[in-house]
Amino acid sequence: MRDMDGEPQRPGARGDRFLAHRGLIALCCGTSMAEAFLLIVVAPAARALAPQVSALPPLAIFHDLRWLYSTQRSWLWFGLLLAGLLATRAALNTALVRLAWPAYLTPPPLAALRGALVVTTLACLLISPLVSLTFGVAILPFSWPFLALLPAMLLIALPLSHAGLAGTWWRTLPPTSAAWWLLAEFAVLTAAAAVSAALPPPDAVPIAGLAGLVNARAWYGLTAGIDGHALAGVDVAGVAELDVLLEVGHGHAERGGPLARPGLAAEVPAGLTLPAVQRVPAGPMALAAVIAVVIALTRLVFFFSGPGATGQPEATVAWAAGTQGPAHAGGTAADAGNHPVLEIAGFGSWCCGQDRALAKTLPGTLVRQFSYLGTNRRGQPLPYGAKASNLPLPELGDRIAAQVWRLHEQTGKPVDIVAESEGTLGLDAMLAQHPGAPVGSVALLSPIVGPGQYGYKASGSSLVTRDELHALIWFVGGLSPFGTSGAQTLISSVNSVGARFASAAAEHAPVRMLEVIPLADAVTLPACPLPRSVVVIPAFHGELMGDPVALRAVSRFLTDRSVTGVPSLRATAEIMAAAAAAWRMPESAAASPPCRSAPSGPASLASGAPSGRRQ
Repeated sequence: MRDMDGEPQRPGARGDRFLAHRGLIALCCGTSMAEAFLLIVVAPAARALAPQVSALPPLAIFHDLRWLYSTQRSWLWFGLLLAGLLATRAALNTALVRLAWPAYLTPPPLAALRGALVVTTLACLLISPLVSLTFGVAILPFSWPFLALLPAMLLIALPLSHAGLAGTWWRTLPPTSAAWWLLAEFAVLTAAAAVSAALPPPDAVPIAGLAGLVNARAWYGLTAGIDGHALAGVDVAGVAELDVLLEVGHGHAERGGPLARPGLAAEVPAGLTLPAVQRVPAGPMALAAVIAVVIALTRLVFFFSGPGATGQPEATVAWAAGTQGPAHAGGTAADAGNHPVLEIAGFGSWCCGQDRALAKTLPGTLVRQFSYLGTNRRGQPLPYGAKASNLPLPELGDRIAAQVWRLHEQTGKPVDIVAESEGTLGLDAMLAQHPGAPVGSVALLSPIVGPGQYGYKASGSSLVTRDELHALIWFVGGLSPFGTSGAQTLISSVNSVGARFASAAAEHAPVRMLEVIPLADAVTLPACPLPRSVVVIPAFHGELMGDPVALRAVSRFLTDRSVTGVPSLRATAEIMAAAAAAWRMPESAAASPPCRSAPSGPASLASGAPSGRRQ
């Protein structure tokens, strides 16, 4: 008999409905709500992760590993905790599979726990580098690595979406339904995080329950999809018997021919549709192809977007001599009515002589480019290449202070600062170490908000999080123009003193401040309302020094004119920040430090201090 879609009717299929799987629903909803309740008590800022505890295996393992990496343990303790995590996750997944199994089929035996343990271990090995990258984003929060890790995680998860449900998963590709359920669950968990952030913390419990219901439906749909893909009405006593059918009967059964092994023909009913089982390991080959694609795309991104110049001394001398713009960089700029401006570019920038859009935007204003290598005897910036910006923050802060004082001595006026990306970290370091620096107004482009949210010990016993992050930086650095060292010096410095410098800078005397945040960076912002000093524009991180919209906002700000952004983009950024919290490192504090109560006046994202200073 066939159903309305023309597919073979399965025995008992009419009585097997999702709502009949009460044990599956109770386990998914119960575990999600239990974790949400626990997090509300001990770590409310991390409540967005709660529904993922009962998600499909790849997403659930990403959830587990982020909690494990947040423990900051030695290799020995990490190994012991990992073993416990693997056993617990494999047992939970096995229970969910049995509860989701079609009622008209015999569920997999408990011996399938061995297969689930193997699959969980493999998934942990493949996903752990992405968790390490997530940890790195918590240290140095900016959007590029986060935007890269989410698609990479999903690409790795797709070939594993059916793993553990059948012993031959490694020789088959997942059915389309398995991939769709994985992507649908990712979308629902992301939306649940956004809703949870917008409501009081206690409301996270029922939200987690609803998300757990979706998780249960995903498990049911996944097993039904595997069943329709592989079983098609076969009453299989266990996974081992399914393996026999798949390994021996494939090909002949679909064409109605005899099975390769006598005695099995009776086990395959009419209308059986077996999956495309290959003699080659299709699952591992798909994973290898995904990893190769991720590596190739990373290399291409660096190739097309990497720095293409290292600075020309001739151009530097010409600009410093005063041929660039109406204001002379080497003189006193006595005719300039505005404060002098120090332009601090971000990581991977170069100096000097490039098309300096900021100087063109501020006619009649002395705009001097900051050099990561310092200045010559006449106060002119030294040319530098892309690798020069890999500096420890204390040294960077000292160099910014020296160039601010030099510009102040030449003009006799406070110095306005326009800093981007790494330059905003250097500004915090300068204000923390040189609170008396003659700073006027400050415009931050692509600011690094809340640096050092997580950290590792710089010395002492070996730590998994530190060692794996260093290895990842070495590998990715080898694909980039910066070499295997990458941004290791900068990241290590942010890990050690970034949060302390940001907090100390918040105690600096109030300054006028504007923060221009590209919309892409919303995925690394804390899940809290944006203060009035923030303007959101549609752009990517580190590209605002040449963005006309950003430069127009900076020009209006430095010339004491009002700056208005697009209200809809502010709301969009807040929603994106809340949704992305589902896939970032869990915040173990009761409240995110950058989300402290904002003052009544202008303030920044990390403001707890008055009058717009960052924290």
